Amino acid sequence: MPLTFFIAVIIVILGSIQLLSTFHTYALNLAELNSLRNQEATLVAKKAELENDIKRWDDDAYVTAQARERLGFVFPGERSVRVLHPEAVTGDAATGNDTASTPSDTEQTRPWYKDMFSSFGKADKDTTKSAGDASETPSSESSGSSGDGTTGNTGSNSTANTTKEGQ
Repeated sequence: MPLTFFIAVIIVILGSIQLLSTFHTYALNLAELNSLRNQEATLVAKKAELENDIKRWDDDAYVTAQARERLGFVFPGERSVRVLHPEAVTGDAATGNDTASTPSDTEQTRPWYKDMFSSFGKADKDTTKSAGDASETPSSESSGSSGDGTTGNTGSNSTANTTKEGQ
């Protein structure tokens, strides 16, 4: 009798463990499903917003407004005026309190073509640095030459490097 009782208790314990494991898996899957539904809802909202943005570009008035705002375009006969310090015109000192952001503000007020050229210059500097050609970079030329036009050891180092490569 005690043997059958212990076997029955073991079977009940194993069954309850299996049942708890199943409920735990169900709860995890349900939480993941809710998370995916929330993610789907945000993606659907973002898709609708992006489609609305695309539809705006079909309107000529929106394209004109964006060209004026982003690129600074004007119609023939109009005169473009850019106010660099609006607090000087309006007298509102609250907008001018943020002095830490003035360098980024001046970069944003530059015309688009100057931003493009500065980006080209930055990219060109990055490619010359990554190529490892230190003799052509402006910083190595200025450090290797003195004020009287004579060069230091830069020329001898470059010839030593070429002789090592030749060997």
